[in-house]
Formats: sequence, C-alpha cells, structure tokens
Amino acid sequence: MTVALMWEARAVAGRGEELLAWARERELPRVPLRRETFRAPQDRVLVITWWDAPYDADLPELPEPDAELVTRAVHRWRFEAVDGD
Repeated sequence: MTVALMWEARAVAGRGEELLAWARERELPRVPLRRETFRAPQDRVLVITWWDAPYDADLPELPEPDAELVTRAVHRWRFEAVDGD
C-alpha cells in the first residue's frame, strides 16, 4: 500500500521563503519513496511524502517550525492510494 503524508504550514507574512528553506532542510530519519515540496500564495508551504507502508504505520513526519515563523499550527493529513485511478 502507498501512503501519502501531507504537511502544510503558513508562514508569517513575508517569511515564506524562510519557511520554504526550513522545510527543505529538514531530513527525515527514513527516506520516503518520494518527497515533493510546493509553495503557494499567502506564504504557504506544502510537503508531501510517499511511503510503502500500511495506512496506520508509524511514519516520520516533519516537525512543527518555531512558533515565530508560522501563523498557526501545521496542518497534517494522511491518505492512501486508490488503485485504478
């Protein structure tokens, strides 16, 4: 089964590049099948990692950035791949 973990944070206004750099520098204790990093308006950063694991597996995730870098707690979601799409 393939599981995708999504991590999304919103930086304090004007600090989006700093948050993006912070997220890109974070290494996980295990290497995922794939990892992609995105940015969006309003200084948002999204990181998606793909894992070959059961849905409820204990998988490494990016931590919370320092509170002064973000406007709110990180949003996290977990999805499983659906065959045939």
